[in-house]
Amino acid sequence: MNMSLDFQPGQIVSLEHGDKNLYGEVIQLVTSRQFCWVRPLLLVGFVQEQEPPIITDLRDASDLLWPINLFRPALDTEVVSFLSQILAKEPKNELDSATKLQFNQFIQQIWQVYQERIGTTN
Repeated sequence: MNMSLDFQPGQIVSLEHGDKNLYGEVIQLVTSRQFCWVRPLLLVGFVQEQEPPIITDLRDASDLLWPINLFRPALDTEVVSFLSQILAKEPKNELDSATKLQFNQFIQQIWQVYQERIGTTN
C-alpha cells in the first residue's frame, strides 16, 4: 500500500528532484484520480553539505495538482528550521521573475522524469 494515500489536509509533503526539495501543504486529495492538491511553501536547494541550503519562499506560487505517488511525507526535523526562516519574513505579494523561473524549471524537470518513467512502463 502506498503510504502517501494517508496524507491529510494541512500535512507538509516533499517533492524531491536532484539536489532540491519542494515542500508544500496538502490542501486536498483527489484519491479517485490519485492526485494531490498542494500549496507550495518553499524550495530548498542543497549546494554542498558544508554550506547552508538555499531557501526560496514560494508561499505566493501557484498551487499544484500532482500525482500522489510523487510526494512523500516531510519529516518535522527536516522542515521546521526551513519553515521558521521563511515564516519570519513577510510574504511578497508576487514572486519575482527569477523565483518564478526557478520554480517552473524545477516543476518541468520533475514532470519530464515522471513522463519518461510512465512511458517506459506502458
